[in-house]
Amino acid sequence: MDETNPALTPKNGETGFYRQVADLLATARQNAKRQLDNTIVTTYYEIGRMIVEREQQGQKRAQYGAKLIEGLSQYLTEHCGKGFSVVNLKSIRKFYLAYAPPIGQLPTAQFSLSWTHYQVLMRIEDESSRRFYEIETASQQWSVKQLQRQVGSSLYERLALSREKDKVLALANKGQIVENFRDIFKTPYVLEFTGLEERAEYSETELEQALVDNLQKFLLELGKGFLFEARQKRFSFDEKSFYVDLVFYNRLLQCYVLIDLKVAELRHQDLGQMLMYVNYFDRYVKQDFEKPTVGILLCSRKDDNIVELTLPKDSNIHASEYSLYLPDKALLQRKLAEWVEDFRAGCPSNCLD
Repeated sequence: MDETNPALTPKNGETGFYRQVADLLATARQNAKRQLDNTIVTTYYEIGRMIVEREQQGQKRAQYGAKLIEGLSQYLTEHCGKGFSVVNLKSIRKFYLAYAPPIGQLPTAQFSLSWTHYQVLMRIEDESSRRFYEIETASQQWSVKQLQRQVGSSLYERLALSREKDKVLALANKGQIVENFRDIFKTPYVLEFTGLEERAEYSETELEQALVDNLQKFLLELGKGFLFEARQKRFSFDEKSFYVDLVFYNRLLQCYVLIDLKVAELRHQDLGQMLMYVNYFDRYVKQDFEKPTVGILLCSRKDDNIVELTLPKDSNIHASEYSLYLPDKALLQRKLAEWVEDFRAGCPSNCLD
């Protein structure tokens, strides 16, 4: 309801009632859309199954399959209208193959997303990665564009490489579960949406401004539960003023998250400064019911040895490099595969279950 238009503003004090009816209609439309999406996806899955099973009856499967899809496309276009080109039918066939149960098992696929979402998901070859993105898309209600961005930025691989090795499979089975401060970290953070060029000279102020200008996209990159509170948050101590670049609050962890930006290589002084920021918030800002403050240093380069030597072992501070372009997905996938394989070689057979 447009309450800024006087002609549309109720005169009889029934605004609350009218809004309730409007909300009911909006909810009904959302439910109808979800039901329509589910019907379309379930139908396409069944069509894909029928195509695959019919193909398997042919002696020359590849040649027979091509003719089958071409003939089906012509027939459906004539009798059912547009939307059943050879390309689309091949996509439907691929969808079934991606989600078909193993031989001998009953179908268990349940669909909660739109067909357009599944067109993105079924292009992901790795099953664990595909399951992760499907769970996160449903729980976080990602749009197709947001899903494409997360897949393109290798979110699954970056989260997996930031976790203890025995928790990697949990990502595929449960999605990203935020239970402690370590669960929000990534390696690296991808900030391609800022539009800053990797080799161009830019200041920390310019990087900060670019992040604030693209706050919605930055929140998507940070992950679950983040709320933006302030930039250049000032606090005074011992007659001196200090400024935290970006202050967030994570409602899932119930704690402040402080972010400091470094466009140059991270120094031990930067780590010490963040340690002071975290200590100040813990002692003078956070409430008794809130969890300890978390500090994240986003830097262009870091030396892990210096980070480890400078920070206490139980520190809530994390230093991570950022990238201004999308990462090499193949490189991250190889690194993750090697990482998990090394872990499997050194643990019992059931340690990744």
